[in-house]
Amino acid sequence: MRVIAVGCEYTGVTTLLEDLMAWGHERGINHHLDDHFSIPDRQFLAPEEKEVMVHLPPTLKERFQRFQIAYHVLLIQRYEHILLGGFHIEEAVYGPLYYYPGRAAYWLREFEAEMPDDAILAHLTATPEVIEARMKADPHEYQIIQTADIPRVLDDFQREVGASTIKHKIQIDTSDLAWNALLQTFLDQSIPHLNTRDVLTRMLEK
Repeated sequence: MRVIAVGCEYTGVTTLLEDLMAWGHERGINHHLDDHFSIPDRQFLAPEEKEVMVHLPPTLKERFQRFQIAYHVLLIQRYEHILLGGFHIEEAVYGPLYYYPGRAAYWLREFEAEMPDDAILAHLTATPEVIEARMKADPHEYQIIQTADIPRVLDDFQREVGASTIKHKIQIDTSDLAWNALLQTFLDQSIPHLNTRDVLTRMLEK
């Protein structure tokens, strides 16, 4: 599968991707996983490198994000099994709000024309109250969103996903969903969006 999982921080994007990665390994499917489109990078940076990334000037943040998203468009074309967390949709929301305030990320939508037709866009969401509760219970080291921004961020993700030209879309509300039920919820909802290769993979495991 080619999956782009997006959503406001604390809705479960990373949890879904990690569960999908493990699910694939159990079936001999080695997904390429990139969940590092937020600033700072969640996967590959040392602590001192994260600090440098956070304090880059807005112009350099915008340029870096644009270049890495362009590079990953090549990867989603190359890999039949790839998982991308946030990717260009997240950038459309967080970029103008937090990384380079006031600058529209006008270039993002153009990339969708180059993405494979079988890409699945999974949008995770939750209520503002649930997101705020999760923030307080388990705050991220480099938290991106601010409490006052939660309703706006949720609306912005909904708008960007709605405007996306990616054909295959799934929306999952994780407000009352147990984390160990998220993977199966996605797998169930993904069935109508699978290409022939992935349908056969599911059939063979039954």
